[in-house]
Amino acid sequence: MLTLSGLSVALALALVPGPAGALREGDCEVCVTFLGRFYQSLKDNGVSFTNGDIEKALMEICEEAKGKENRFCYYIGATSDAATKISNEVSKPLSSHVPVERICEKLKKKDSQICELRYDKQLDLTSVDLKKLKVKDLKKILEEWGESCKGCAEKSDFIRKITELMPKYDPAAARARTDL
Repeated sequence: MLTLSGLSVALALALVPGPAGALREGDCEVCVTFLGRFYQSLKDNGVSFTNGDIEKALMEICEEAKGKENRFCYYIGATSDAATKISNEVSKPLSSHVPVERICEKLKKKDSQICELRYDKQLDLTSVDLKKLKVKDLKKILEEWGESCKGCAEKSDFIRKITELMPKYDPAAARARTDL
């Protein structure tokens, strides 16, 4: 009889929902960072916290988003080419000043892809050996700067273009590289 009640208690505890929805460290990196920055910009610009105003501001900021942040905007339906639209799942809670971590937890339940987005690791251009990077990584550096390398056929062409543009986009790295 005692083992039966112990088994019942164990089963009941297993069925009680715990903090499984809570985000762990590093979960929803793009969601938390992007929405945190967005929320702060709303406060800084004095936007009234109504659903419509937040939705409009979200659409505007998502037009300019690039990379993983653009993908996040696509997933929540804040881009013009998005297939679904759950951006109200962001605007409603933000209008009530719900913490962005909680918003991301709810978004994770709606679409798990949202929390799988991670930022690419940033290269330290002051110390990295460009010759050891893959062409894909060199292209990514140029893409992050909003530049392209037309007519580049070989790795050395990409390296030349990056070193040529480095003083404009990363002056500290350019100075450090000339000091070497």
